[in-house]
Amino acid sequence: MTDFQAFWVEKDDDGVRHSVITRSTDDLPAGEVLVKVQFSSLNYKDAMSTKGLPGVTRDYPHTPGIDAAGVVAESNAAGISEGDEVIVIGFDLGMNTAGGFGEYIRVPAGWVSPLPGGLSLRESMVLGTAGFTAALCLGKLERMGASPEDGPVIVTGATGGVGSVAVSLLAKAGYEVHASTGKAEKAEYLKTLGASVVAARDELSEENRRPLLKEDYAHGVDTVGGEILTNVIKRLKYGGSVAICGLVASPTFTGAVFPFILRGVNVLGIDSVELPIEAKNATWSRLASDWKLDNLGVMDTEIDLGGISAAVDTILGGQVTGRTIVRHAS
Repeated sequence: MTDFQAFWVEKDDDGVRHSVITRSTDDLPAGEVLVKVQFSSLNYKDAMSTKGLPGVTRDYPHTPGIDAAGVVAESNAAGISEGDEVIVIGFDLGMNTAGGFGEYIRVPAGWVSPLPGGLSLRESMVLGTAGFTAALCLGKLERMGASPEDGPVIVTGATGGVGSVAVSLLAKAGYEVHASTGKAEKAEYLKTLGASVVAARDELSEENRRPLLKEDYAHGVDTVGGEILTNVIKRLKYGGSVAICGLVASPTFTGAVFPFILRGVNVLGIDSVELPIEAKNATWSRLASDWKLDNLGVMDTEIDLGGISAAVDTILGGQVTGRTIVRHAS
């Protein structure tokens, strides 16, 4: 039994309360692998769980944190040994299973990815679920035949976590990246990440009843949903694809079938949560090798457990830029 610090969310008829408490590893759920967490990261889903919003966590009190990177403290699983550096993202971590905002997690072996050579534990959490999702978007676009020669790629919600990494990954891969944002003051930040063009969000957010618009983009990565996604689809070139992975604007979008039947446009769904562990490991390997980013330090802010509540307000208020990582004290 080991005592450790954890961010704790309580929810009842009086509302939602946050605190940092002392827990014991005996309190953790069953699982083959106990991990001493060194870093976690803050994602939109964590913010929802921390605020007690519906759709993420069923039962409280709870420790959120859908990402964790650390060192194996105990293992009963073949192929995973004490002292191994590992990453855990997705599945049920931080949703209804105690997550990475605690200094220890206990999880099934099938949730655990080895940290690939070329990537540090901290770098893995600067990426986290957000950066991993951006990598899945690029991978799926390329499996659909996308290449830099096709033309510009639009990234919506570009200053957010997924958007920031998507801009960087696409630029590294040689694409001309158009970054859509509602934060005009972040234009230089986006250009530092590799954006060729920074576009005002208003260009895509206004409703337009025309079923097709000018073919401005070869492909897209949409992190927001809603009317913005609708307009991206209408503005894709013939045979273009958009990878969709977010809903901060809206979980719904509307439109006619014309982009699909007249331009052969493709909508590609992205899921990082239940992706099989073998596919997760392969994606982490690419993020440590040919997709390794040298500008991660531009996009991260580091906090401790005591800074989570304020950071959650920032992300839900739409004011976050880049990635927020959580460093554990011990």
